[in-house]
Amino acid sequence: VVGFISIVHGLAVGSTNGYLHITGLAVHKDFQRHRVGTELLRCTENYAKDSGISSIILCTGMKRTDAHAFYEHNGYDKDSYCFDKIIKLD
Repeated sequence: VVGFISIVHGLAVGSTNGYLHITGLAVHKDFQRHRVGTELLRCTENYAKDSGISSIILCTGMKRTDAHAFYEHNGYDKDSYCFDKIIKLD
């Protein structure tokens, strides 16, 4: 395995078919810059089209500027912030 992508099909108010949420994308360092990540995104986009889904979202860390550039290069817009909160389970 040189790379993987994981997606979740989410539901949204006002969206008939929901959206896809990319929850993980990684490419082995020896295979980065060889279009593996881009092809994984294209497969996800084709799956979305085939499923009638018009929105794909993803979140990435604020300091991961190389990842930001990669997603922007592949046509993804930086248009929101993701927030998280850790819940104590004790």
